[in-house]
Parts: sequence; structure tokens; C-alpha cells
Amino acid sequence: MRRSLEELAVTRWLRRNVELSSLCFLASFVAFFWAFAELADEVIEGGTHDLDRDILLLLRKAGDISEPLGPPWLQEMARDITALGGVAILTLTTLATAGFFLIRRQPGLMMYLLATVGGGIVASSIAKAVFDRPRPDLVPHGSFVSTASFPSGHSMMAAVAYLTLGVLIAHFLHGRRLKIYVLSLAIMVTIMVGVSRVYLGVHWPTDVLAGWLAGSGWAIACLWGARLILRRNRTGKTPGPLPR
Repeated sequence: MRRSLEELAVTRWLRRNVELSSLCFLASFVAFFWAFAELADEVIEGGTHDLDRDILLLLRKAGDISEPLGPPWLQEMARDITALGGVAILTLTTLATAGFFLIRRQPGLMMYLLATVGGGIVASSIAKAVFDRPRPDLVPHGSFVSTASFPSGHSMMAAVAYLTLGVLIAHFLHGRRLKIYVLSLAIMVTIMVGVSRVYLGVHWPTDVLAGWLAGSGWAIACLWGARLILRRNRTGKTPGPLPR
């Protein structure tokens, strides 16, 4: 009985605040993509070249820009971290989370997750083809690359996948500390993947920043849609949060 009253109260609160929260999602989405558009314009005009060059060289050894700062094990660690933004790891992570929702008998949310992450990969590929920015040529590449540079696909997809997965998983956790932990972990991994791309010399810093902006904007749009699905599931009495 108490559970039913709590669910009814949450449903009423969501209905009263749906317009305000939707406006917040829309404003955030517009802000991220406006920032991305402004940055892309600066990149096309060449206004970020000096800044990109200076930051890239800061991560190189003085007197030998062919070598990144730090010992060899740090370079190997950077390659391990950068793999977290690769298609293989993101696909496995997304499929694992999709399995979680399938076990909970939420096929709609599972299909939505697969579609949003897959759509992010397609959007990243299209953006690379449109801008067709060359990779950095100042230093040797510490990781294999075969596509254009802008925006960073690893950074964008890390933001899309990990931020989306982090928020969805946090929804099913009880306790503010657990939610903060999961979201902080998602943000930290996203940042580390982007930094590793610059450290390995395969991306300009503005490539990574653009990937973060585009990926975050995409994730916000996806989370707004997921929010609608979760609210419908709640009112439809489908499986809710995990028991305490």
C-alpha cells in the first residue's frame, strides 16, 4: 500500500514538472550543440591552430617531441584507456547493459539504448566525413587511426555511451552516494578517454573538445527520450527500481 502511494506521488510530481524539465533538457541540448557549432567554425577558419599546437607540444618531452611525457608504462596505460572509447569496448558495454534491461523485462528501454548508441556512432562518422580535418602531423601517432580528425570519435562516443549508461543505471540504484559514484565514474572515463587521444598524438585538443560537446548534447537528447520511457513504465506498472 505504501509503495503504491509513493508511486502515485512520484507520477503526479512528474506530470506537474514535465514542461519545466523538458525545457531544461532542450536548453541544455541547444547549448551543447551551439558550442559545438561555434568551435567547428573556429576550427574551419584556423583560429584554433596555435592553441592546438601548444597544448599538443606540452604533452611531449622537451627536445624530443616524438616522445610523450612520462615513462613507457604510462604510454601503454594511455593506449588501454583510449580503448575504452573504441567501437569494440563500447559495443560490449552497451550490449551488457542492454542485457540488464532485457532481464528486467524492459525491451523498449533495451531497444532504445541500442538505437541511441548506434545512432551516435553514425552521427560521429558523418561529422568526420563532413569536416574532414587532417590528423595531427607534428608528432608520431601512438595509436592506429584511419579516419578524419574532427570531431574525436572516441571522445564523442565515450560521452554518448558512458553518460547515457551512467544515468540509466543510476536510476535503478538507491542512495545518493551510489548514484553520484556511478555518474562520477561515467564522467571520469569520458574525460580520460579524451585526454588519452591528445596524449597519444592522434587528435588535436579541439577535436576532443568537439567530441565531448557533441557527445554530451547527443546524450542529453537520448536521456530525455529515456526519461519519457521510464515515466511511462512507471505509470504502466512495469518493473521499477531494484529492491533495497
